[in-house]
Amino acid sequence: MTRTTTWNKPFGRDGVVFALNALSGEGIIPADLDFSRITVEPPREQGHGHVATNAAMVLSKQAGMKPRDLAEHIAARLEADPAVANVEIAGPGFINISLTDEVWYRELADVLRAGTAYGDSTMGQGEPANVEFVSVNPTGPMHAGHGRGAVYGDTLAALLEKAGYAVTREYWINDAGAQIDTLSRSLHLRYREALGEDIGEIPEGLYPGEYLIPSAQAIAKADGDKWRGLEEADWLGSFRRFAIDDMMTMIRNDLKMIDIEFDVFTAESSIVETGKVDAALDFLTEKGLIYTGVLEPPKGKTPEDWEPRPQTLFKATEYGDDVDRPLKKSDGSWTYFSTDIAYHLDKYRRGFKTMINVWGADHGGYVKRMNAAVKALTDGEGELDVKLCQMVNLMDGGKQLKMSKRAGNFVTIRDVIDQVGKDVFRFIMVTRKNDAQLDFDLQQVTEQSKDNPVFYVQYAHARVHSVLRHATEIFGADALTPEKLADAPMEKLTDSAEMAIIMQMAGWPRLVESAALAHEPHRVAFFLYDLAAAFHGLWNMGNDNTDLRFIMADDPELTRARMALIRGVALVIASGLNIFGVEPKEEMR
Repeated sequence: MTRTTTWNKPFGRDGVVFALNALSGEGIIPADLDFSRITVEPPREQGHGHVATNAAMVLSKQAGMKPRDLAEHIAARLEADPAVANVEIAGPGFINISLTDEVWYRELADVLRAGTAYGDSTMGQGEPANVEFVSVNPTGPMHAGHGRGAVYGDTLAALLEKAGYAVTREYWINDAGAQIDTLSRSLHLRYREALGEDIGEIPEGLYPGEYLIPSAQAIAKADGDKWRGLEEADWLGSFRRFAIDDMMTMIRNDLKMIDIEFDVFTAESSIVETGKVDAALDFLTEKGLIYTGVLEPPKGKTPEDWEPRPQTLFKATEYGDDVDRPLKKSDGSWTYFSTDIAYHLDKYRRGFKTMINVWGADHGGYVKRMNAAVKALTDGEGELDVKLCQMVNLMDGGKQLKMSKRAGNFVTIRDVIDQVGKDVFRFIMVTRKNDAQLDFDLQQVTEQSKDNPVFYVQYAHARVHSVLRHATEIFGADALTPEKLADAPMEKLTDSAEMAIIMQMAGWPRLVESAALAHEPHRVAFFLYDLAAAFHGLWNMGNDNTDLRFIMADDPELTRARMALIRGVALVIASGLNIFGVEPKEEMR
């Protein structure tokens, strides 16, 4: 996903390109210049205009001109644009552009006409993107840490959709490993318990959680003691199927609690059983990327059970990995890496050049080999971005929470949602970058204060609707629809704080694109918090200065303009909350 942003409002790249084409038409610069490196974006420092461009810097060599000389020509052209109030050349040739107030008024009207679709982008051009996330081993209920990856993945998928990508949400079911056998043995033990047997303490190595009890009771009710006296080999396969089906039902139900649905579930067992692992490795063998060799011992202290032996290896080092990677275990079975190779080739052949995997932080050592594999499998056409989600530090009033009777050794996502609700859970999980540890205090996230970001943002949205309800008594509801307010006299908005909020809202389309390109939905949380803070600040200013109140009984035109402003704020906040799957509340109770 290497596209540049297409953001073009209120004055973006097209305005600069138009000026350059005009200069080309006049013969001032050559006609075949490469504009791909031109950027038009807000300057880093306030006071340097509304947008800045590097056009003169990146084109000077091609144009055969000094950067500042070229900048002067571009500036002269830009000054003729009616949207431009002032142009300044800074340093060796950067161009800072200030826009007229009318540009911002038009942008506010565009917000109102677009509604929550404001910020929708065509940047992705319908390109298929596969976001694989959660992918919890089907061995029990989801815990709070799994919930972070779930919310991050679903929010990123929604962000990419808003940016114009055709997104598929996918869940990888790890159902072919030894942990499933352990789960099956644990379920069989609980089945014996359901038949009345005293099983004593759960043996070490089995899953101790009580979540297996309902499944075991259902088997006992349906089959009686059919499975009790058999050898393990005679019941293990059946209990594997029972366990996987029940655990995936439990996981799906956990996900429903936070409004997450998947388009595709792909089982590891299906990849193995359909011969796709053999096919993928045959494909790499034909490319000369698989060989038999002996690896060096692990760096640091060598494990006692390590011994040099010939292994089937993938030439991962040819694609940026630190060492070549084994494809078979000592017993001849495939490694997890082999099935992952086959799975990612399957994704690519389903049409996904863009693949995003959301993993737990404990998988960090696995990233290089998977990137190497995808490069090899796709001849560099496929792009894999692995996003690692750090742990969630779950607390209640500052005290660490670690245990759940139902799960056995962790706090389930269901436990958390029951206490704080879906909206709080989803929002808080994306208030930090995915690779930063997240503190989640059950008490703090439900407080009604500025320090609780989900409350602070939702409160801004609710406050707007409270003002609109009061304004309805003056104007009637029909006059306060976004469509009607788009024709309000925006020129009445002259206070610097009002203009600043309009400019802030106008940055939403650019934020959507840049956050989507970076795969960083936490940027949306920061944007919404800042916009909410600006609105609350304007509210407080009205409390101190009656001239800045939203409803001015003696000036209906100014009131309509301010209703347009705050309605725009609510729409942008709702647009962002929709990405998070969080309800934009109209009243706070």
